[in-house]
Amino acid sequence: MTSYFPSITLPSQVFAQPAASILLPIALGTGIGFAIRPVDTERTYLALKQPPYRPPPYVFGPAWTVLYGLMGYSAYRAWTTGMASFNPETRELTKQGATLYTIQLALNLLWMPLFFGLKRPIEATVDIVALTGVTGYLTYIWGQVDVVAGWALVPYMGWLSFATYLTVGVGYLNNWNLADKERERPPGRTSTTKYVDEASENKAL
Repeated sequence: MTSYFPSITLPSQVFAQPAASILLPIALGTGIGFAIRPVDTERTYLALKQPPYRPPPYVFGPAWTVLYGLMGYSAYRAWTTGMASFNPETRELTKQGATLYTIQLALNLLWMPLFFGLKRPIEATVDIVALTGVTGYLTYIWGQVDVVAGWALVPYMGWLSFATYLTVGVGYLNNWNLADKERERPPGRTSTTKYVDEASENKAL
């Protein structure tokens, strides 16, 4: 059982307005992606040893846009349905879910800086395992408030499970150290990445 903590929960106005609820996670996710520099992120992704079934880099942008949109819609749907209820237990579950939602969004936005920015796969793995757990509980909580809100989070849960597999697989295959894949850029090279196997990977682009 969790609790509602207003001090660490997004304002109720965000949940109550469909545009704000849906666009906020999309905007924040997009902002983090561009802050880490998409070209560098793609080349880093391609340069690392990967487990089977890794998707191509161009899949991630559209996939996350859809998932963030569903996440925001779930938040709007759960909040407006739950807070309109005359059942105090339903209203309490709705507010508890709002706190969980805020926590999972923060964990979600933290993963990319940890993995691609700081190159810390262990910390990124801890983050995404925690994120998956919190989101799973959120799906259960908001599913009690509104069935549609719960189901709207199911694709997100599925993707997080797959992303956890990729994070663990990449960490394991690269000996849990991404920084040691770097070297100084050879003279005359203008590439924005310093990964040692970038040459062979770039041929596949």
